[in-house]
Amino acid sequence: MTDFGSGISPVQDWATDYDILDPEYIKDPVPVWTSLREQCPIARTERRQASWLPVDYDDVRDFAADTDLFSSADPIVISNPSPDAPPPNAPPITSDPPEHFGARRLILPAFSPKATAAHEPYTRDLCRRLLDGFRGHGRVDAAADYAQQIPPRVIAHLLGVNEERSADFTHWVRCALELGMSDPPLRDWAREQIFGFFSEEVAARRAQPGSDFISEMITAEIDGAPITDHQLVGTCNLLLVAGIDTTWSSIGSAIWHLATHSHDRRRLVEEPDLISVAVEELLRAYSPVTMARLVTRDEDFKGCPMKAGDTIIMNFPAANRDPKVFPEPDQVIIDRAENRHVAFGVGIHRCAGSNLARMEMKVAIEEWLKAIPEFALDEPEEVIWAGGQVRGPRQLKVTF
Repeated sequence: MTDFGSGISPVQDWATDYDILDPEYIKDPVPVWTSLREQCPIARTERRQASWLPVDYDDVRDFAADTDLFSSADPIVISNPSPDAPPPNAPPITSDPPEHFGARRLILPAFSPKATAAHEPYTRDLCRRLLDGFRGHGRVDAAADYAQQIPPRVIAHLLGVNEERSADFTHWVRCALELGMSDPPLRDWAREQIFGFFSEEVAARRAQPGSDFISEMITAEIDGAPITDHQLVGTCNLLLVAGIDTTWSSIGSAIWHLATHSHDRRRLVEEPDLISVAVEELLRAYSPVTMARLVTRDEDFKGCPMKAGDTIIMNFPAANRDPKVFPEPDQVIIDRAENRHVAFGVGIHRCAGSNLARMEMKVAIEEWLKAIPEFALDEPEEVIWAGGQVRGPRQLKVTF
């Protein structure tokens, strides 16, 4: 592995000194996971902060199950908080039991199957409008001009905020989750923008409620108590941050796969009813999200001498490539019959918005293949992947 200008030395031993921001790891982490399973299924590093990296399915599930030893107070995989930065506020993902349960109940109605279905016509129309804007050009950046345009607008539509601010939402989320990994002040700035925006939106709804989800949450209660502005703004922060980068990365990865695997692409064109099953396999193979947990006390866990304050990298993408659970794990089998993937996490923090993400991904693929059934990468070596918290293509130029 090579150094990448960050002042961090190259990795010599992935079992004892891994680096999830290494560019080769971001581009293709699978070889590292395969090697670690053979020698050390839970790796350790002191880079940036002390952390542990499991790669086995069962280990990831076991970490998720112990919410007493492993806290969700800070789910950022490389936190590096500024000394004066406030603690993360994105309930329920940043809350532990018992507070977690009320925070999760608050948002579940917005992501029920029925509620999600109500957003499908908007999503389908949005995808068609985006495609109409470039389908006659013969080439497009499928990440920047398609995948990254869908979730910001869908989440804005759900929350009842100005969809024309989608470019701001995208920039803020990238700074918070991607660029801020190595630039904490930039991440702090992005959080300030997000919280400032939603503080104004909450104040406006309290003054004049509407029919959107923010207005619905204002009238809700958690354990019999009215929701506070702090809770409400934090929940809006979660819906924006967790609902944008994760889903556009999944959509972009799916398009990348179909651009590089013509047999799968043509099969889905011929058998569109298979797309729902294919979505699950694409989620498994290209799981975008990695979360973190904080060790709450010194304790040996699975033979690892963990210290209070250590970070656990909840490596859902590696768990989904575990050969003990998934036959031929590195093969994308778009009609895989049994698929117990954990792309949406596992345990009490499993993604509450999974129904919406699946719908967006399915609709985005369906509409793309209807409009552009034949396409390929323009310059394969120019595909740019982002990683760390969320992995997915940030530049994906295709021709058709």
